[in-house]
Amino acid sequence: MRIVIALEYVGVGFCGWQSQPSGCGVQDALEAAVSAIAGEKVGVTAAGRTDTGVHAAFQVAHFDTAANRPLTAWVRGVNSHLPHGVAVLWARQVDDSFHARFAAIERGYRYVLLNHPVRPGLEGGRVGWHHRPLDEKAMNAAAAHLIGRHDFSAFRAAECQAKSPVKELRLARIERRGDYLLCDFRADGFLHHMVRNLMGSLVHIGVGNQPPEWLVELLAGRDRTRAAPTFDAAGLYLTHIRYPSGFALPETSDRWPFA
Repeated sequence: MRIVIALEYVGVGFCGWQSQPSGCGVQDALEAAVSAIAGEKVGVTAAGRTDTGVHAAFQVAHFDTAANRPLTAWVRGVNSHLPHGVAVLWARQVDDSFHARFAAIERGYRYVLLNHPVRPGLEGGRVGWHHRPLDEKAMNAAAAHLIGRHDFSAFRAAECQAKSPVKELRLARIERRGDYLLCDFRADGFLHHMVRNLMGSLVHIGVGNQPPEWLVELLAGRDRTRAAPTFDAAGLYLTHIRYPSGFALPETSDRWPFA
């Protein structure tokens, strides 16, 4: 049978989602926990890979197993075997047509940025930080230029393995809540480091180093070296995974404090 689960995790202490020989990936921890409940070795496939230090408020994964367990076992049982900072939110049985990665039609990320003169302490590793005042209106004006289908080569990591740099960005919005900027991005897909690279350039605009129209030039130029440096991973959260309505799956979680 095929089981789909949603989970949340803090990226601090992990080397990203993907399994590694050292066992430091979130995938390694989850596969070990699921296998313990299944009583057999189980591989897990996620909707998207997150990098080292990147978090997930809502990640979706699926696995196949011959073990017949109540759905609660794939939640509370698996959670009892997971390390601190990782938790399964829910589990459902789906048919074999479902695939956590390939069936997804939209993904979303939120970057949580503390805009304050003093660096974070309690939230260290869980929010990004910039000490100079940021103009969120200018950042929003710049972000508006990103909406639509574009070649995002200017915001693509050199090691990106995507077949095409062309993606459709459907949402790019910055909202201020006190000292925090909540920066949301949704698209049909993302390139490696794309959101962190976008954040670097948006912050560059937010402090007044460039006008909002600079993003138009960057997109047209398709040259990563002309854009701002990659921003810190600490404030980046995977927040949305949307599937065709026929699967009847939630697309986000309301559990986390920055929902």
